[in-house]
Amino acid sequence: MTLWAIVPVKPLRRGKSRLSGTLSEDERTHLNQLLLEHTLKTLTNLKEIEQILVVSRDPAALTLAREHGARTVREAGSPKLNTALKRATVVAQLYATRGVLVLPADLPLITSDDILALVERAKKPPVVVIAPDRREEGTNALLICPAGLIEYDFGPGSFDRHCERARQAGAKLEVVNLPSLSLDLDLPEDLEMVMEMEGLRFEEPVIQEEILADSGTLLPQ
Repeated sequence: MTLWAIVPVKPLRRGKSRLSGTLSEDERTHLNQLLLEHTLKTLTNLKEIEQILVVSRDPAALTLAREHGARTVREAGSPKLNTALKRATVVAQLYATRGVLVLPADLPLITSDDILALVERAKKPPVVVIAPDRREEGTNALLICPAGLIEYDFGPGSFDRHCERARQAGAKLEVVNLPSLSLDLDLPEDLEMVMEMEGLRFEEPVIQEEILADSGTLLPQ
């Protein structure tokens, strides 16, 4: 199966604004960079992912993506996430991809095994594979095969809406609940959970060393 990964990225200096009471702007910028690098390296190591497409209006994020061998789409202005993803999917379809995996770049615990778990569930299209957040409200990963089968509906409560869109499309619905996929960094409480965890499974030691300070906090060093 030909599969492209689409990674939407907010401007590195503006992302994670809800952590502003915990991290400074420079620290949030560095954290966003580390998260993006970790996501790209996790995807790059998988032969099941033919191409990575990063969508952002941040030149710094796009430059970082290209350094890791990803294709990029620069969005002008401030487009809505669902619109940006739809445009990126059209680009992927031009290259005859059969499926797309939408993976936000804010999952600090994600591993190659997590991606493979999603891909394994998508072997018999038409299928929609969804990994919800730990509150089962948002969508932390969305694999659609064939590409364009359903409309994107990210935002508060997107998990239920994506499930319903899959049913309406007559697709097989697969829900993957994995702790490492369910935790995204949005709120201070999410950050605290990561800070309290021991033995984070980052595949790149350099990322683990930068994120895990000696004090056990998730602060860029």
